Amino acid sequence: MSDVTQTMHIGELADRAEMSLRTIRHYDEVGLLVPSGRTTGGFRVYTDGDLERLLVIRRMKPLGFSLEEMGDLLSIVDGLPGADAEDTAARAARLDAFLEDARARHAKLVERAGMAEEFIGTLGTLRAALP
Repeated sequence: MSDVTQTMHIGELADRAEMSLRTIRHYDEVGLLVPSGRTTGGFRVYTDGDLERLLVIRRMKPLGFSLEEMGDLLSIVDGLPGADAEDTAARAARLDAFLEDARARHAKLVERAGMAEEFIGTLGTLRAALP
């Protein structure tokens, strides 16, 4: 088995994450997703680990987490490997808080989606009443 890490350029990363190049560049600028490397020509190079990190960010976005909150969560996750027992306990507590917050935000999204479905139904009823 090879120890060589497979890399990709930003275009492939964008395709695989179904996100825009502009958004990925913005996440780089604000420090959420720093490329694992650069080519000699200065092009960003990403790994599968970078893709996984980007997918975490993408999943937080619809829940309305701010860039600061995203960075906070990612710093918790980044520090898990090699953390001592005390630090791990503190990180676990912070993750629990994020989980509780994410569940509450998800519940609000579900509620709003229900309202949207009711509205669509109302429009369909109104349309059906027209000749």
